[in-house]
Amino acid sequence: MSYNIRLLIDCPDRKGLIAAISSFIAMHNGNILSADQYVSDSGRFFMRLVIEGEGFGLRKEEFGAAFTPLARQYSMNWQIYYTDQPKRVAILVSKQDHCLVDLLWRWDAGELPAEIPLVISNHTNAASRVEAYGIPFYHLPVTKETREEQEDKILDLLDKYSIDLVVLARYMQILTPKVVNAYRQRMINIHHSFLPAFVGANPYHQAHARGVKIIGATAHYVTEELDAGPIINQDIAHVSHRDTVQDMIRIGREVERRVLARAVRWHLEDRVLVDGNRTVVFE
Repeated sequence: MSYNIRLLIDCPDRKGLIAAISSFIAMHNGNILSADQYVSDSGRFFMRLVIEGEGFGLRKEEFGAAFTPLARQYSMNWQIYYTDQPKRVAILVSKQDHCLVDLLWRWDAGELPAEIPLVISNHTNAASRVEAYGIPFYHLPVTKETREEQEDKILDLLDKYSIDLVVLARYMQILTPKVVNAYRQRMINIHHSFLPAFVGANPYHQAHARGVKIIGATAHYVTEELDAGPIINQDIAHVSHRDTVQDMIRIGREVERRVLARAVRWHLEDRVLVDGNRTVVFE
């Protein structure tokens, strides 16, 4: 099976970086299919390389040892991924399943290069929709008193299924640091507002009360601070004084679906690098 190699790099910017990386690839008979780079205001260098797997002179198990000396020389953080090893995604959802259904449809249509081995919910509403795709559905109800036990069960399932990415598709529970830290920069949430405006609960009600003319949605990595993680993608829709809260919710759901799907796809395609509390996204 043919495959490509994706190499992500971030490090302090220095002269000769691109030449050094390109020379390493060329030295091992590699063919660079695409290369994107960016230097932040703080002087940090970010790069995403796609290398053709066929003909590349290093086997998967050899790449790390060969690349480490160059990485040390330039103080690089680096990650490597192979397109024949799709990421394994777990989706968490509560009562509202519009984002979940959209992700499952896109996955089934081949738009999301991933495996989805399970869906977890604190409600049973979405069970039949999930099982129609042949995906196991786990109902893990939660109360304030059972939160710790429920989260332990979630972590056990994520470990059992070797999950690479957790997607909170309108999972309306605040996760504790234990879960967040286990999947730092590997957990994406969709928030139904254009952050940093209207954080927390009921943002459409807040937006309606404020009389805004634009509503939006934000997909971001989850951190311990509520709705404050690095933003991956955002989009908006225009509303007017005639729109009720229910109108805003209906319009907003359309935005939520496309924003979350875009962020998930970019992560799966290794297009997102984190720069502090910001992201660099090579679209």
